[in-house]
Amino acid sequence: MSSSRSTEETYETQNDQRLDELHSKIRTLRGVTADIYDDAERQNLTLDDTNNTFSSLSSSLSHSSRRAAQAFGLSGVGAVRQTRIIMYTIGAFLALWIVWKTKGIWWASAGDV
Repeated sequence: MSSSRSTEETYETQNDQRLDELHSKIRTLRGVTADIYDDAERQNLTLDDTNNTFSSLSSSLSHSSRRAAQAFGLSGVGAVRQTRIIMYTIGAFLALWIVWKTKGIWWASAGDV
């Protein structure tokens, strides 16, 4: 009977050791899970802050674009159309080209006098 009791105590001791090991692993796993949760929360806060920053930037850029368009007369009542601006630019370049081509005629006639 003493051998049976000794075997039971050995099994009981082994069970206690295994239970302690399992408890340690569960505690470690619980700690890792808590760390993952905390990290996910921090990342969510960072993403929210980034989203708010980009929304603010987008709003500010849109507002600045509208103000610039109004300042240059590209939008709103009495706005100068883009095609009109392009035509004025082409006309100015054409006028400068004509002046450049005809300057030889003017200078030649001025030299003859």
